[in-house]
Amino acid sequence: MMNTNTSIGIAATVADANAEQFTMPDGNGYYGKFGGAYIPEMLHRNVEELQAKYLSIMQDAGFQKEFRELLKDYVGRPTPLYLAQRLSKQYGASIYLKREDLCHTGAHKINNTIGQILLAQRLGKKRIIAETGAGQHGVATATVCALKGIECIVYMGEKDIERQAPNVARMKMLGAKVVPALSGSRTLKDATNEAIRDWINNPNDTHYIIGSVVGPHPYPDMVARFQSVISEEIRWQLKEKTGSELPTHVLACVGGGSNAAGAFYHFLDELTVQLVAVEAAGEGVNSGKSAATTALGKPGILHGSKSLLMQTADGQVIEPHSISAGLDYPGIGPLHAHLFASGRGTFLSATDDDALKAAFHIAKTEGIIPALETAHAFSALDQMKFNGKEVVVICLSGRGDKDLGTYMSKM
Repeated sequence: MMNTNTSIGIAATVADANAEQFTMPDGNGYYGKFGGAYIPEMLHRNVEELQAKYLSIMQDAGFQKEFRELLKDYVGRPTPLYLAQRLSKQYGASIYLKREDLCHTGAHKINNTIGQILLAQRLGKKRIIAETGAGQHGVATATVCALKGIECIVYMGEKDIERQAPNVARMKMLGAKVVPALSGSRTLKDATNEAIRDWINNPNDTHYIIGSVVGPHPYPDMVARFQSVISEEIRWQLKEKTGSELPTHVLACVGGGSNAAGAFYHFLDELTVQLVAVEAAGEGVNSGKSAATTALGKPGILHGSKSLLMQTADGQVIEPHSISAGLDYPGIGPLHAHLFASGRGTFLSATDDDALKAAFHIAKTEGIIPALETAHAFSALDQMKFNGKEVVVICLSGRGDKDLGTYMSKM
């Protein structure tokens, strides 16, 4: 059942919650009852190698130095934390936008791909594969592969190739090979299936850069750690602007959930901070054309981990639908499933029409054209009540250039 508590002007209370419970999985890669590594035998060596080495590589001083330097000088971090004055006045709260849309490549995805390409180099991998929906992760992967001179293959659903043409062109210009996924709904789920097949067939020289907090352990933890720079910056930036590191609310859209994981990460143990995740309801939660996993899903296994998944009674995946390619996924990452099941996170949903309305409103109110994915997060403001004292941070995960075709068709 969906968490329908939208009285989120009051601080959340979570029984027995603590930082360790949420920020880190257990030794088997589980957040509560979600996570793990459900993989074919051919991938055991690759995944076990990652499990054994990822933390020591990521914590190495040389790795951290190169990672931080690239984030600063190549990606353009820190990204601004911007007080949206007109939006704040409208909703009666101090609303700050974490401007991940100003990262190089136009979205938060580059934070993760920078980290994973450095990891892949240290593991001796010579070939990179990735999946993408909205194309932002594909562009970010192609970008870092060009930076490091490594072969890049990006799998993308045929439907998404059509609706995200600008990003497809960018990937190709950066030297990546874009391979269409022609099965199923021809969207993100199917692109992920194709990428996993490739990895099974090329286990020795290939690293799979997963773009979200999904997949077998250690990917959900690894991606969350790379994206945690978002909330790391929010804390000190908010301290500079308000005198306190802690907002009352953090909002982010959730498909797989990497931008939300990054925006939530350093607030997971701060129980006064309400974490609000917004899923894609498509044409309506109960319309049969939706991607609102927490409202419709139940525990199941997809793409290497146990999480909440939209599925039939006999366990077949239900095809998702969203106007936004990046949220068009039938599940969520295990960290988010745990946040939902434990009550630590509040999960809302927004329809295609809600997201479109919010995107046009933000463009005309703040002079910022958001990605369709981020527009879902903005639309949640209409479901919330404020008393004038709240400090709300919204993760503006990507810019809307890639979605202009969709926007123009709705004008």
